Amino acid sequence: MPNDLQDTELYQLVLEKDSTALRQLYQQYEKLIYSFSYKMTGDREIAEEVIQEVFMKLWKKHSPYDHRKGKFSSWLLTMTRNACLDAIRRRKKHESVEYIEKDSLLVTDETPADLLEWKEKGMAITECLETLRADQQKIVQLFYYKGLTQQSIADSTRTPLGTVKGRIRLALKHLHTCLKGKGGQFE
Repeated sequence: MPNDLQDTELYQLVLEKDSTALRQLYQQYEKLIYSFSYKMTGDREIAEEVIQEVFMKLWKKHSPYDHRKGKFSSWLLTMTRNACLDAIRRRKKHESVEYIEKDSLLVTDETPADLLEWKEKGMAITECLETLRADQQKIVQLFYYKGLTQQSIADSTRTPLGTVKGRIRLALKHLHTCLKGKGGQFE
């Protein structure tokens, strides 16, 4: 994955309506956003909608990135998480009682190499998640995969809000280090 300085430069070009820069960011982050969205929603259609929504927000300057507040990729994943939560809420409003398993009906243009790469990345992420302390694992699951707010996590686990924030921050730092050690696919 590209370095944060390059991402920031591309983002600045996107703000100036450079479609080539947007396309480059899309190519660099599409798979990450898709896999994160799919893991969070369990729905390929929603994951694809989320990708579109995130990049439309980038193009329309919906939520400006500030490099002083963190890495570009972290900011992008936060936008993705929020878009997933919004999509899930919208879907639940319009969902009928009957559910059809979409995975069995879906035709995809993913190559076997793409599927293998995603599977390998997913395994690496799972391995790194398993190296976290149990309290950090639980908070990461609640925050990123269940979509709870930090305050909701603090309330439901009876943990001070500052502790929840600290555990998330330490968990992400540990995951970043662990994934970097897994090779070039996460750098």
